[in-house]
Parts: sequence; C-alpha cells; structure tokens
Amino acid sequence: MKRTGNLWPQLASWENLVESTRAAALGKRKRPDVARFLHELEPNLCRLQGELEEGTYRPGVYRTFWIHDPKPRQISAASFRDRVVHHALTRVLEQVFEPRFTDYSFASRKGFGQHRALKLARDACRRSRYVLKCDIRKYFPSIDHSILKELIGRAIKCRRTLDLAELIVDGSNEQEEVIEYFPGDSLFTPFERRRGVPIGNQTSQFFANVYLNPLDHFVLRELKPALYLRYVDDFVLFGDDKRELGLMAERIREFLQCLRLSPHERKFRVYRCAEGLTFLGWRILPGQMRLARPNVVRMRRRLKKMAALYHAGRLRSSKCSAGCGPGSAMPPSATHGVFGKICSNSLS
Repeated sequence: MKRTGNLWPQLASWENLVESTRAAALGKRKRPDVARFLHELEPNLCRLQGELEEGTYRPGVYRTFWIHDPKPRQISAASFRDRVVHHALTRVLEQVFEPRFTDYSFASRKGFGQHRALKLARDACRRSRYVLKCDIRKYFPSIDHSILKELIGRAIKCRRTLDLAELIVDGSNEQEEVIEYFPGDSLFTPFERRRGVPIGNQTSQFFANVYLNPLDHFVLRELKPALYLRYVDDFVLFGDDKRELGLMAERIREFLQCLRLSPHERKFRVYRCAEGLTFLGWRILPGQMRLARPNVVRMRRRLKKMAALYHAGRLRSSKCSAGCGPGSAMPPSATHGVFGKICSNSLS
C-alpha cells in the first residue's frame, strides 16, 4: 500500500479535537482534572490547537501506579490534556492502518473485540484437534521505539503527523526493565535502545496493534493455520497436526526476534483442544465455555469486598456495579447470587 500524507489538517482541526475530548472524557466527567478541562473547554482547546499548529506542544508527566490483577503491572496515567491529543492522533491514524490490519486482530478495533474472538475460538475448538497458544513476555515494556517508529513511517508520510507520533513515543515514561539479547546484539545493545510504551495510553493500545501487524500477515501468509486469532499479545493457532503446529511455533519464535520480542515460555505450547484452552480469561472446551478459575476467584473476592464496603457505609449504591443497593432486587450479601448471574451470561 502507498504511504498516506496530508493528515495534519484533519488531525489538528477543531472538529477532531472536540470529538477527541468527548471520547477521552467518556465515563470520566466527574474526575477533577476532566471537570476542570471541560469547565473551560473552548479556551483549553484553543490553547491546545495553537500549540499543535505552532509545534510547541509537549507531553506532560505521567502519574504511575501499580495494580496486581492478577500479576503486577505498572499503569501510567497521562494528563487529560494529553489524552485528548492521544485520541486526536489515533482517530486519524486508525483510518490509515485499519485497511492494513488483518481480520484476525481483535483488540481495540470497532466491530471486533473479545466476544467475537471468543466465539471464533470456541467454534475452532469444536473443529480442530490441537491449538498452539502463544503469549509474549512483558509485551508493552518490550516494544522497541525505533522499530515502532519505522512501522508507523511505512504507512504515513505526513511529516507533522509523524513528528507528533514520535513525540508521544519518545515521551513514554520508564517502564519495567526488560533485558533481552537478540542475534547481532553487542553487550550494550539492550541498554542503548529505548523501549516500552505506557500501559493505559490510548496510543499504546493502537501502537500495540501496529507493532504486531507484521506478525499477523506472516502467520496468515506463510504459516496458514486452520484459524489464527490475536488479542494484543495473546494469540492462538488451530490445526489438526500437532507436529505442524510445533514447527509453526519455532518459526514464530524466529519472527519475534526481528521485532525484539521474546515468547513467554510457559504460555507458548501446543494443547489438545479436548483438554481445554484458556484464552482471554475464559476456559474453552469443545462443548462448553466458562470463566477461567483465577477470574472466578478474583470476582468473588471483589464482590465480597464491595459488600463489606457497602455495609460499612463506604460505598454508595450508585457506584456499586454488583447491583447491591437500596431498591436493588438483590441484597448486598448475596455475592454468590450475583456471581452466578454474571457467570450465566456466557457467550452464545
């Protein structure tokens, strides 16, 4: 495909900034920083648009914190002003990259999503004997900045748009340390190359799809499994020949080295479909699908905690997503009932 240019007028347009503000504020209007920005919306957007046009815009400082759900992850929260710019950029880049993406990448794309991926995986489990499940070790902290910029530059030739994308990539804060050596590296190569994009950025979700798009095309064009599905860095290949899937795994390992990525060894193996597949938090078997046990345990703990907070007067009914509050048909103590109701809504 040809590279696309002249994107800047659309990116920096008033209409795009207004729509980006609406998208960034969705579900967050009561947060203090969002409310302050929206209170003086026009002056703030005029100032932001001026900085973009003059080339003086610079990303602010990230607020970082850790979550443990289920494993430790560093989350980086950009200022609301920066999130507006992130949406403005991705709204334009998506139009260019969407035709370049395959139909088998399901994360952060309109009309795709987890439900569609799970439905296809469930159907494939019924038809296929084996599945190769793959995961990438510390994917977001491992994304190489130089490779990411090159991949964006292969599709975009608008210099000002590229400069903004590179500014956001270069403005990434420090991520988890990932020291990996690949063929051709010197002793200092892993320390000289910048890598890692913040988990929590709108742009990071989009960049994650751009970064693994070459893998999608490689698998579909060269390996040709019965079915291939990818959601961020979690991907599966289905087939009836265990040995053939094992050979595919080796070729994928080699391809990932070109992207300076390493497979997660414990999550990179071939399973019998009859034994079940854990994918996107669900346990999929040929005849049924249910929540994976770790998710069941976390949900029960969360519901019990919410019920305890409610009884202590620290959780209002309007904020209780479990349906426990005055006027609710289900009392806050009925955590098992709530859990059963949620689990019964499995995909059909």
